[in-house]
Parts: sequence; structure tokens; C-alpha cells
Amino acid sequence: MRYPLYVISKGRADCCLTARFLLKDQTPFALVVEPQEAELYAAHFPDTRISVLPFSNLGQGSIPARNWCWEHAKANGHERHWILDDNIRQIAHRYQGKRIPCNADLALSQTENFVDRYENIAVAGLNYFMFASQAIMKPFMVNVHVYSCLLIRNDLPYRWRGRYNEDTDLCLQVLAGGWCTVLVSAFLIQKVATMKMKGGNTDELYAGDGRVRMARSLERMWPGVVTTRRRWGRAQHSIKNAWKHFTTPLKLKEGLAAPEPPRMALRQKRRIEDRGLLRWYATTGRTT
Repeated sequence: MRYPLYVISKGRADCCLTARFLLKDQTPFALVVEPQEAELYAAHFPDTRISVLPFSNLGQGSIPARNWCWEHAKANGHERHWILDDNIRQIAHRYQGKRIPCNADLALSQTENFVDRYENIAVAGLNYFMFASQAIMKPFMVNVHVYSCLLIRNDLPYRWRGRYNEDTDLCLQVLAGGWCTVLVSAFLIQKVATMKMKGGNTDELYAGDGRVRMARSLERMWPGVVTTRRRWGRAQHSIKNAWKHFTTPLKLKEGLAAPEPPRMALRQKRRIEDRGLLRWYATTGRTT
């Protein structure tokens, strides 16, 4: 990986899933926490991984921490930075319709290689595990939302803002400014559903009618673009024309050809127990 990776976390010292799997994958990262929780996190993760914020309990959700990471990466001379939510279980590689556990460093490095071939990608990231179940789907999509695992260009004039739906707002900012976003489906993040874990924004933002406030807040920021609807049994924002209004094409850097799909080989790491994966594995001619 060329770019620094930040994991922002609050109230999840004993269950910070993202930090756990990154340690397992030996992927470098900074675990960004508020000062009052630094000792709690140090009891579970190496001190060398922990970065302590210069503020605490501002009541603005994750926005101040996200902007701190942005400025920290920029001050250290990096062209981009990764920022990940703290409730991600693992990264998977989508191969022939199967979602196969994958080393994080490999997945993120491949994403960086792809993004750096273009001069107008502002935000890129990995799709959700649950949204990539189709047998056939494109390896990436352009000019759509990117959530929870983002690679951000540092010289952009935009920043995280507001209090709710910050991922959607940032994507709308860069798209309205004529930049591109890229959502990669060749690699996926397996993330715990919102409001299913303690800590984070669960108590601070989502409690009570928090979901309605979130959707309405984004609607006020983007009138005519965002509306509030009831979906999946709860209030949810909706983007006009499902993001199809944004049509800026990707632009390759001068002198570069369009990238070829990466050639990757599978290697079995442990015994396969899932029956569906066993049936597929049998078609490859290998044995377990």
C-alpha cells in the first residue's frame, strides 16, 4: 500500500472489528480514537497503532475525526488516504461469482493501482459484501456512492461536513464538482449492519428518531437531489435518478493504456466447510 489507512473508532475498544482483521492481515493502519478512550483501546491493540485525537465528545459524530485524518495525511505529504469504519469483519475477493476471503493489503493495493491510473477520481472504495451476490456484475461502477471504506484524494477543496450521512454528502460534493467516484466490486467489505453494534454512532446519532433526522438533514443540504423515503422498514434518503445524473467519464493519465484485469491465483488456506463453495471448488478440478 502507498497511502496511509485510518480506522476511526469510538466506544468499541473491545469489539473494533476492522482493527482486528487488519492486524491479522498484517496491514499497516492508524486506529484513531478520542483521548478519554486511549487507554481502553491500548488494552486491546498495540500502542504503535493508536493515534489520539486532540479533541473529544464534540457531539458531531465522526466528522471532526474524519477531517483530522484528512489533514494529517495531507500534512505528511500523501496524495490520498484511506479511511475505514470500525465495524468491518473482513475483505473478500469476488472471483467467478464467489466471495472469497482476501488479504486486506492485497485488495487495497490493487485498488490504489487502479485509481492512480486516472487523473479525475476523487473518491474510490470497496462495495459491500451483501450488495455483490449476483452471478455476474461489473468489477467497478463509476459516479455512485462509496461507503465505509474510502480512498480519498487529499488536494480536493471539499471536506466532511454536517452530522449525518457524511459518506453520501462527500460523494455528492465531488460529483457536483465534476470529479468521479469509483465503487470497486472486485473486492468487497463484509460489514456489520448499522445499529447492530454498540458504540460508534449507535447511541449518539441513531437513537430515537435519528434515522429520520439523518435523511431530512441530507435532503436539506441537497434539495432537488435527495428525498426522504421509507425503505427497508425505516426512513432512508434517496438520490434522484439513482445517481444517474452524474455522467463525468473517467480520464486516464496521459500516456497510460486502459488497465488489464489483474491475474490472480487461488491458494487454499484452510479446509473448506461451506457446501456451496465446496461444489464450486470441485469444478476447478482441485481437491480439499
